[in-house]
Amino acid sequence: MTTTIVERAGDPRLADYRSLNDQAFRRRYEDDESFIVEGYVAIDRLLESGHAVRSVLLAPSRVERFAAHAATLAALGVPVYVAERDVIAEVVGFDLHRGVIASASRRPPPSLDDVTGSARRLAVLEGLNDAENLGAIARAARAFGIDGLVIDPTCTDPYSRRTVRVSMGEVLTLPIARVDVWSTVTEQLRSARFESWAMTPAAASIDLWSAEVPARLAVCLGAEGPGLSRGLLAAADRRVRIPIKPSVDSLNVAQAAAVAFAAITRS
Repeated sequence: MTTTIVERAGDPRLADYRSLNDQAFRRRYEDDESFIVEGYVAIDRLLESGHAVRSVLLAPSRVERFAAHAATLAALGVPVYVAERDVIAEVVGFDLHRGVIASASRRPPPSLDDVTGSARRLAVLEGLNDAENLGAIARAARAFGIDGLVIDPTCTDPYSRRTVRVSMGEVLTLPIARVDVWSTVTEQLRSARFESWAMTPAAASIDLWSAEVPARLAVCLGAEGPGLSRGLLAAADRRVRIPIKPSVDSLNVAQAAAVAFAAITRS
């Protein structure tokens, strides 16, 4: 594999990887243009996703293992930089144990119409502010055949480094529509022939195991703690709960999402 050795942390070719643990800096630097992917599996998903790869940075011990991607990266003209671990640590701001990292460009986000056009199963996420929960939900969505995500204006960035890492890169392969006028999202989904289920632990809601699954379904999930807003609960076609023991307060939102996705995609 053709690589370029980089010996100094101040080398401008490594600018995409600078200060990865400084969230404020990263938001300013990445903006809506780029994102970071860590690890072999996540980079596999990146290459499958169609996002343009800007560069790859490897520790020397990772070059041989990464050589399987050599032809693909060469055909795309992607530079592969190799730097000692201490140099990488100085650039990113911590000891990067994986020693495998890539930078990529974001694609223009699809509209809600783009996402609903060919989908049958969607996850609608409101107010999710935890990157790890969003990443786990995206991973479960891919595992159970959910066709896309619909997120509200306050939802955390689905391309943050932590979300991409927790999702094992699966979030990169999902179409994700961020809807600015959130108050009309269920109406828009209904116009696209989707039934919306508001997932809630409320006792008066329908038991997930007995709910008849429609041909086109949007599963709505809220943030850890507050759950879905009153507006979305009122606007959804159904309120659905996962039956759990009364002695347990609730499931983590990512766990609840996985259970719901598995239930609605059963034969």
